[in-house]
Amino acid sequence: MDAIFLQFLNGLDKGGAYALIALGLTLVFGTLGVVNFAHGALFMLGAFCAVTLRKLLTLEMVATDPEKVTAWGTPLEIRTPYVEAWFGDFGAFMVDFSVPFSILLAIPVMLVIGVVMERGLIKHFYRRPHAEQILVTFGLAIVLQEIIKHYFGANPIPQPMPSAVGGAADIGAALGMDPNVIVYPWWRLIYFAFSVVVIGAVFAFLQFTTFGMVVRAGMADRETVGLIGIDIDKRFTAMFGLAAIVAGMAGVMYTPLLPPDYHLGMDFLVLSFVVVVVGGMGSLPGAVAAGFLLGILQSLASMTEIKAIIPGIDQIIIYLVAVIILLVRPRGLLGRRGVMES
Repeated sequence: MDAIFLQFLNGLDKGGAYALIALGLTLVFGTLGVVNFAHGALFMLGAFCAVTLRKLLTLEMVATDPEKVTAWGTPLEIRTPYVEAWFGDFGAFMVDFSVPFSILLAIPVMLVIGVVMERGLIKHFYRRPHAEQILVTFGLAIVLQEIIKHYFGANPIPQPMPSAVGGAADIGAALGMDPNVIVYPWWRLIYFAFSVVVIGAVFAFLQFTTFGMVVRAGMADRETVGLIGIDIDKRFTAMFGLAAIVAGMAGVMYTPLLPPDYHLGMDFLVLSFVVVVVGGMGSLPGAVAAGFLLGILQSLASMTEIKAIIPGIDQIIIYLVAVIILLVRPRGLLGRRGVMES
């Protein structure tokens, strides 16, 4: 039972990543009707916002200490990040918490990238067949990952989590169990909490703000909203930017769990599209529910006891569940009638 509980927790943080990416995909499809195969690349770009900020924060100034020498008799070099030299303890704090601070960089960067993508490319494919949308956005994703590969290299770049949350939480003791029975990394718990907050914020924005209500009305009947004098196109552009921000923040916070590299987006893209299809194309609640469901099932399937019975089940469980659900419910868990059926 302890192992099952730990794998359940693993599934929550993994499902949080799936749900965040799938949420952005569904926002774009629900508002613009575009199947965006470049959305995984936005997750990758967010991760590299964290890499970039850390590189900037760890730029070092070099000084020599004449009172100390190396084994070769030369003055000892002392390397200090500029931010520590300029801001003291706060500079050291910024370096240590570079991943959370990267969100402040990722939000405006991803907003600009999202708006440029939508205005410069995506808007020309609103009324084109979905096959053409997939081809052009998949090509864009390849271009973006090759750009990242050129500037950052092909190898993964580890990003340390803040030292204050580098340990593990004794969840078992907190639940009244024996201590040190169920311990779980703090950062994974933080990522799960972060994903819940972001998902809740997006739903609250769509549900309780006038802007969100107009967007939901436009998703249901775009022509009618346009006829009453509302410029729905600008709002949909903003939603594309919001989807990019959500994917970027998800990528930033995931970097301590999985060192980012240039094909990170492609790794998550296929899984996130499976999540969207299982949840139901165009259904935001379905995307979130399917994300957490498939994340948990994938983690449970990775248990040694399960793999001993069915070898390799952890690699195919998501696709197997997707096949079963779509056989029973062709529109997905919460899919709507008429979406991608024409």
